[in-house]
Amino acid sequence: MNYRKFIAQQVEALKREVGEGIAINALSGGVDSSVVTALAHKALGKQLKTVFVDNALMREGEPQRVVQTFAKLGIPVELIDARRTFLRALKGLTDPEEKRQAITDTFYRDVFSKAVKRSGATYLLHGTILTDIEETVAGIKRQHNILAQLGIDPQKAYGYKVLEPLATLRKDGVRRVAELLGLPRSITARIPFPGPALAARIVGEVTEEKLGIVRAATAIVEQELQNSGAFQYLAVLLNDYATGIRGGKREFGRIIVVRCIDSTDARKATVRELPWKTLHRLTRRITAIPGVNRCLYDLTPKPPATVEYI
Repeated sequence: MNYRKFIAQQVEALKREVGEGIAINALSGGVDSSVVTALAHKALGKQLKTVFVDNALMREGEPQRVVQTFAKLGIPVELIDARRTFLRALKGLTDPEEKRQAITDTFYRDVFSKAVKRSGATYLLHGTILTDIEETVAGIKRQHNILAQLGIDPQKAYGYKVLEPLATLRKDGVRRVAELLGLPRSITARIPFPGPALAARIVGEVTEEKLGIVRAATAIVEQELQNSGAFQYLAVLLNDYATGIRGGKREFGRIIVVRCIDSTDARKATVRELPWKTLHRLTRRITAIPGVNRCLYDLTPKPPATVEYI
């Protein structure tokens, strides 16, 4: 594919579709939403309103870091604090699809809809890519940004039209477009991060305590494996407990799973065979997190597993 031509075509298509109207998009900091933001800003300038919704499910310091990154690119981003709203919506939920649905509903109905009304936007830009559509339509795992493909009319349901300029690309293509748009390496080379954020890495109910644990484990895994060259690496908090020993006393502690995979477009993935030295270091650091006494390494490829747990 000629990606320069793709950019030019999408810029013209956005200008033509939006006309003199207002478009809005939600930025997460991932490469998909970042490319949509940069592409739409190139096409629409001040007609684009970009927001970052802090849903309490992000990595440490991520909301502020993303807003600052785009400010340096000359793209203003409004930070919306919706942490309490999302935590209330997730309270008591343990089923993976119910959690994803709660996040989707809370985002579109309770949080984002207010931002849309405030902005006067009638167009919503989504960072949907081809893999998102395929996995959702096949019933493998619903992606939070899939609407029309499931028969949901966003115009009737939410009052705006959805535009998906990346719907024909896979992750490798999105990264190439990101580079051509001049986005920094912190974005172009960033590992994939799920739409439901850390809620996708907590098996069972999402609570502030669990988020604190998986956030700390995520920071360790990303620091230790950032130079591994792997496609994606992550930490997952299981819903079970295990008996352990700490300070010479019995401890009933949490279990963290580390996952590190190689892939091109996330359709298939193989497990990275990390050195024992690296695995031992990860284990030592992760089991130093208060309340965690087990660290496991996931050896399952995709398929039969998916990349994320939820």
